[in-house]
Amino acid sequence: MIKDKISLATGVLLVSPPMQWDPNFRRSVVLLCEHSGAGSFGLILNRSLTVSMDQLFDDLTTFPEEVGWGGPVQPETLHFVHREADIIPDSIEIRDGVHWGGDFDVVREHLAAGIVDPDDIRFFLGYAGWSAGQLQTEVDRGGWIMAHSSEDLVFDVAEDDIWRQVLRDMGGAYAILANAPDHPSLN
Repeated sequence: MIKDKISLATGVLLVSPPMQWDPNFRRSVVLLCEHSGAGSFGLILNRSLTVSMDQLFDDLTTFPEEVGWGGPVQPETLHFVHREADIIPDSIEIRDGVHWGGDFDVVREHLAAGIVDPDDIRFFLGYAGWSAGQLQTEVDRGGWIMAHSSEDLVFDVAEDDIWRQVLRDMGGAYAILANAPDHPSLN
């Protein structure tokens, strides 16, 4: 259970509250990959696209995994998180067991050769971004619930379950929010 106060930082999860109606972030869980005085960069963990890596890259026919929608900013850019820092150079540690980016040419070679397990890497088109101070303002206004991330939440929890799982793990009133209906009128 997560009971301690959480501050905005790299590696924190941003969980949209149940009444978040912005279609870009409704019931989303965002992994903050970078947070500094200059701004914030995150990837939405629970939005799939109907496109796969083998559709994006002809040389990756052995890697048919779906690509996630990382967010509304620059949807033509490709980003990835992984737990393969020992074989993907230049990656940035977000938290224990979770790394962001790295040498994409090496990633392509490893994927084509079957060296990287599909369960150990996730790809995203686009990202969620905030200018300096913008994210803190949104948090202060109740636009986001902050939670601790874990390797398991990033890689092993099913996309359809992550929003509720994070809230349940937080316990208390957050666990109650996890049971909020998708549409209150259907309650």
